[in-house]
Amino acid sequence: MHTRDKPSRPPEFGLFLIPEADNLPQLTELTTYAETAGLDLIGIQDHPYQRRFLDTWTLITGLAMRTERLTFFPDVANLPLRNPAVLAKSIASLDIMTGGRIQLGLGAGGFPDAIAAMGGYHLSPAQSVQALTEGIAVIRAMWSDQRSVRIPGTFHLLAGAHPGPRPQHDPGIWLGAKGPRMLTLTGQRADGWVPSAAWAPPEFLAEAGKRIDDAAAAAQRDPRAIRRVYNLSGTITDDGTDHGFLEGPPERWVDDLSALHRDQRIDAFIFWPTEGDPVEQVHRYAESVAPAVRANVAS
Repeated sequence: MHTRDKPSRPPEFGLFLIPEADNLPQLTELTTYAETAGLDLIGIQDHPYQRRFLDTWTLITGLAMRTERLTFFPDVANLPLRNPAVLAKSIASLDIMTGGRIQLGLGAGGFPDAIAAMGGYHLSPAQSVQALTEGIAVIRAMWSDQRSVRIPGTFHLLAGAHPGPRPQHDPGIWLGAKGPRMLTLTGQRADGWVPSAAWAPPEFLAEAGKRIDDAAAAAQRDPRAIRRVYNLSGTITDDGTDHGFLEGPPERWVDDLSALHRDQRIDAFIFWPTEGDPVEQVHRYAESVAPAVRANVAS
């Protein structure tokens, strides 16, 4: 059997939060609800150049310290504006402070002009992949128990840095990857893949997932060890209206997510509604969708 045909772990469920500065009370409310409603993950997008957004890492720290069970991750961290050695130390520090509840979503940066406006590198697509490859090496070295590390690089390097502290658990590096080179890098070097439904429909998931699996196998890695964390944007309707994928009643969502887990090996679903009251939508997701999917795939 092809490894893609067999899910490797039970599904997890979480929320995708937009770090709007004027919406902090609702972000706090939704996180508190997720903690008590049995959800697993909170992902927060990272666009430092967006003037209306809180700093993602500061927000993650504040929300994580209010909880005891949820796992948090930047969805995904903007590497060109976050020094990878310092980012590694931030991840390790909060992982220790939260008892091992931090993962690292990481991206090459999708808005080069805005990144350059804040002093970051304005990189070509090929350079972005090279920089991300170097950044992954730096982060892993900073999580090691070596006394001193040197990592060569054009964009990110270490020249005798002293790693530490080590994180409490081994945080995964989950890449927000879309293009062929990024997908290959995911299979070669990453612990997870974070596609978004806005640009990765099910047919894309199948094609891209095969590229990741093939790259992992070529690197002598187990493809099933690479997590697949899917950002869901859609609406859970309450009137029985079914407009298709991620736009229908809870029953349609249960069928869609169960199929994604079974056929595409998606093992985490990160939800944010595109329409309707966000609080009400999140309640429907946590109470009507997530438990039914868990039961469906376990049967």
